[in-house]
Amino acid sequence: MTRLLVGPFNRVEGDLEVSLELAGGQVTSARVNSPMYRGFEQILQGKNVHDALVFVPRICGICSISQSVAAARALAEMGGQVPPPNGLLATNLLLAMENLADHLTHFYLFFMPDFGRPVYAAQPWHAEAHKRFHPQTGEQTCAAIAARQRWFTLAGTLGGKWPHTQSIAPGGSSRAIEPVERVRLLAKLREFRSFLERHLFAGELEAFAGLQSEAQLWDWHALRPERGDLRLWLSMVQGGARLGAADLRSLGPGPGRYLSYGAYPQAGGGFAFARGLWRADSGRLERLDLDAVREDVSHAWMADSAAPRHPLQGLTQPDADKPGAYTWNKAPRLGGEVLETGAIARQLAAGHGLIVDAVRRHGGTVFTRVLARVLELARVLPLMEQWLGALRAGEPYCAPPLSDELEGQGVGLTEAARGALGHWVVAAQGRIQNYQIVAPTSWNFSPRDAAGTPGALEQALVGAPVLPGEGSPVAVQHIVRSFDPCMVCTVH
Repeated sequence: MTRLLVGPFNRVEGDLEVSLELAGGQVTSARVNSPMYRGFEQILQGKNVHDALVFVPRICGICSISQSVAAARALAEMGGQVPPPNGLLATNLLLAMENLADHLTHFYLFFMPDFGRPVYAAQPWHAEAHKRFHPQTGEQTCAAIAARQRWFTLAGTLGGKWPHTQSIAPGGSSRAIEPVERVRLLAKLREFRSFLERHLFAGELEAFAGLQSEAQLWDWHALRPERGDLRLWLSMVQGGARLGAADLRSLGPGPGRYLSYGAYPQAGGGFAFARGLWRADSGRLERLDLDAVREDVSHAWMADSAAPRHPLQGLTQPDADKPGAYTWNKAPRLGGEVLETGAIARQLAAGHGLIVDAVRRHGGTVFTRVLARVLELARVLPLMEQWLGALRAGEPYCAPPLSDELEGQGVGLTEAARGALGHWVVAAQGRIQNYQIVAPTSWNFSPRDAAGTPGALEQALVGAPVLPGEGSPVAVQHIVRSFDPCMVCTVH
């Protein structure tokens, strides 16, 4: 048995280290460490409830809109406020803009550069991968960065600025969209669609979004195997991104339980992508019981409590010298179970045939996680075009402001790019008494709980091959990046 410390990782948001135990050329045990503590939950104590809308977007520079949406929804629930249809649509547009930017960034800037590493030099596609996806000089990397920059100009019209957009309110959006602005916004949506259809998919978004099985995916790939960045990656998967005894279709299996809070609520009720807990063993979506959420701090540098706490009674009190702890991340559980969240969870909850079939065949793996993210690019952009067209001129975007003396408790749920994000707030006479945040990477990168059960990534790393002489195993890199970690949100 040997030990290997991998980290700090590059191409992730925030600080991350992974401690591995190795035997027989593979990982036998893993511990995931979030080594940076930031203390936003303590900062918010005693602040006016509306101050949360100023502080929480600054938790993260990548998913700040997601944090804003969760905070606004928590205050809206506390105050019994429902946004008007225009406000709901404008919020969906802002959130979708940020989520699709994250998916684009993940594929081109975080995930694909690893396929140009020397360990793959013998593969027939290696030179092309290096040419397209080198972090500094890759042709497609540069094209994606330019497309991403232009895409973010949407935020100026929709929300005033990005990151740390301040237009999102409990009552909707404080930034009304003028009719002439809708024309400019549609042009930007069409420009991003053009990039995706020319560079990533080499075909229409709707054609890819309509695939309902893995067999149809490979038929789609075979039509133009030499065209598009997604088809190049599928060729790697199909023909040789092989490491030891594992390929990307079997690498990094998750816990088989998937959490979605529901993405993009609709004015008539429900979500564009459904809410629930999807189980691989039954292939069914179950109702989500939020009362069953608990945070375990057994292996976190946090003061112990008598038992795992629900976030409304949550405690965030650092204890940096705590014996047996190895991370600042708490261990969230639902009914005591380890869950995975992210685009794969959303598409399973939504019942999309391609992801349901791929997960049935392979489980939650590197292949299926990345496939679900790419699928969301194809599914969400057409939804954004519909939402933009549904805005009603002359109708309100935001309900009146809530009282400064707001009190009670509220829960704000949303789906960030990386998965289920929840804010739980308790207030009295307009002042925050408790504020607890459970981020997507908190679920995916959680440590062991009191029973010793590893978190989702810790489980996924077991069995990963480690080639002789590897100090930063490429298989480990693939698995970690398939979850697309955001560590600054994890430790708030």
